[in-house]
Amino acid sequence: MTGTPSAPTTSQPYRELGLTDDEYERIVATLGRVPTDAELAMYSVMWSEHCSYKSSKVHLRQFRDTPATDRLLVGMGENAGVVDVGEGLAVTFKVESHNHPSFVEPYQGAATGVGGIVRDILTMGARPIGVLDPLRFGAADAPDTSRVLPGVVAGIGGYGNCLGLPNIGGEVVFDPVYAGNPLVNALCVGVMPVGRVQTSAATGVGNAVVLLGAKTGRDGIGGVSVLASATFDAEGGPARRPSVQVGDPFTEKILIECCLELFDRGLVVGIQDLGGAGLTCALTETTAAGIATGQPGGMDVDLDLVPLREASMEAHEVLASESQERMLAVVTPDVLPEVLALAERWGVHATRIGTVTDSGRLIVRWHGEVVVDVPPGSLADDGPVYERPLRRPADLDLLHADAPTALVRPGTGAELRETLLRMVASPNLCSRAWVTEQYDRYVQANTVLAQPEDAGVLRLSASGLGIALATDGNGRYARLDPFAGAQLALAEACRNVAAVGAEPIAVTNCLNFGSPEDPEVMWQFAQACAGLAEACRRLGLPVTGGNVSFYNQTGATPIHPTPVVGVLGLLPDVGRRTAMAFTGAGDTVVLLGETRDELGGSEWAWVTHGHLGGTPPAVDLAQEKSLAEVLVAGGRDGVFTAAHDLSEGGLAQALVESCLRGGHGARLELPADADPFVELFSESAGRAVVTVAAADLDRLAALCASRGLPWRPIGAVTAAVDLEVAGQFTIPLDELRTAHEGTLPRLFGRTG
Repeated sequence: MTGTPSAPTTSQPYRELGLTDDEYERIVATLGRVPTDAELAMYSVMWSEHCSYKSSKVHLRQFRDTPATDRLLVGMGENAGVVDVGEGLAVTFKVESHNHPSFVEPYQGAATGVGGIVRDILTMGARPIGVLDPLRFGAADAPDTSRVLPGVVAGIGGYGNCLGLPNIGGEVVFDPVYAGNPLVNALCVGVMPVGRVQTSAATGVGNAVVLLGAKTGRDGIGGVSVLASATFDAEGGPARRPSVQVGDPFTEKILIECCLELFDRGLVVGIQDLGGAGLTCALTETTAAGIATGQPGGMDVDLDLVPLREASMEAHEVLASESQERMLAVVTPDVLPEVLALAERWGVHATRIGTVTDSGRLIVRWHGEVVVDVPPGSLADDGPVYERPLRRPADLDLLHADAPTALVRPGTGAELRETLLRMVASPNLCSRAWVTEQYDRYVQANTVLAQPEDAGVLRLSASGLGIALATDGNGRYARLDPFAGAQLALAEACRNVAAVGAEPIAVTNCLNFGSPEDPEVMWQFAQACAGLAEACRRLGLPVTGGNVSFYNQTGATPIHPTPVVGVLGLLPDVGRRTAMAFTGAGDTVVLLGETRDELGGSEWAWVTHGHLGGTPPAVDLAQEKSLAEVLVAGGRDGVFTAAHDLSEGGLAQALVESCLRGGHGARLELPADADPFVELFSESAGRAVVTVAAADLDRLAALCASRGLPWRPIGAVTAAVDLEVAGQFTIPLDELRTAHEGTLPRLFGRTG
């Protein structure tokens, strides 16, 4: 049966669905009538911040101006960016958030966050080969952190381990601002032949639309329109709590293998995963993308054909369900039997639910009645775009004026020793082994480096071709200066990738902020976007895609602005990677870069004084680029025996980590005219510590001179099992290890 959908006879609860009066009127004007209940549900989810980027789009456009290098095959606009890495291979990677679901139900929220980003990578035609998980929680000793963190970690490990994906990196950060609003970001990377890149466009009039994967249930309904825009109250709950998605990694595993075989056989015209907004998003985006190609397009869908877990579901529930482990494929009629047979062989549900048409409309039927008849672009592309008011935070000048220079600093060797032990045991600097030991880091046998190394490294081919990945972000830096904070996040991720010997080649980002309706939050967001875009242009790195997560706040209090940046690096030969461990007694310890008295937003200020103020470390992108070039060249040419970037905790933290990792001590001799405290704990950017055999010092000097990079020897690796700062203190490695490794087990219990 065809025809115009029947209009509702009662007033519609559009405000409860997150739509404004103006937005509702725009929907009525677009359709020329009152929307059906199913159409209203579709507009509410597709015009949410999560799907439409309506408050962020005007600022994200500048990422399109980042360098489009020769390696870039697919940039912003698709499910994930794709980069040519040589040998006929391409890599796709992306980071996304699953913050609010992970607070409501930590295990499933985090697990389905992994599952969703894995399907984004699969949708591009790639085999997922690794994940990273940047995480942020409230204070480490807060009661709710003990509820949320173990569940999140277990969810990430449980889903990723079952899929057989190594977890090779990420972050675990604690700060009271994330209480009640943890940040659970997930990055996935995949690899494919260059010629197998898939797109989401539904093209080819008469082609079949096939739903693959799990049956559809009521889990996750309203997730993107409610949870993604919820602001949690002081008790930790939003006014409305839709059910969080429930993941099944074993179903996802066979779905992955089924889709990869479909790609290998060339059976797919277009494909899209079902994530946020479920069928609504997949149907509208694929149809709109098909029309955007200039070919005749449209889609006719029969919801009665969708396999359901619950027979009593209504049309709008089927459309909005976020049930996991589902994909939507467009295939030609002649291969449809082969597609269905292949899916059956893999044990994957596969059902034809629709047809590509030339109507220019998305038409959906339910029980023989038309319940949706809309122009798909109005949902996917032409939603509202807001230029939200911007206002510089009123307290920013006071924060800048409250510099840490007035804080009491350790002056004696004994005080420096005590400070170092306290720092390495603090929640943000202590060992993450309690977390990472719950993840399988080496499954698939292609992991070359993983946590706690500066970057994860994966082998792609038998020749030794590999990639490196790192994620970084510092909310305190961004609170003090969001423009510089975003640049510092990019700079640190690049340093981490370069430290293992890989050349940074592409960027993804996950921008976590408070409410876009708060002008101060929007100012922070605009500044962070501008800072990140400028830094990418200056470093020659394309932004391939990413994610925006708004409404991260508890009551009226937003989190710190937290731009998380992921960097992909290319390593032609993983056999020449550089690890962080000090292993060669007698090697010279060398500091690359310049150290200044920069402690604004530092771990030292926070751990020892609970202080946040001043300005973050200065950003010198030219020096960051020079440092990366030296680290990459030195790793390639075998100049370094170890390398480790300097960031939170400064030189002292890096030395402790490298000594403990390699089981060797080190003896430092600081300049006589230098302040030992600044030398050890400053967080100046653009620095790394490396070790070099005596015979290679001249080669290092030449590398640094050719790029104008400051460097100086500061000591030596020793066979002794202690860390000595000459004239100040000595600490046995056993004492450092006890302090460094005991914190998380003490807070959250032993694993295994």
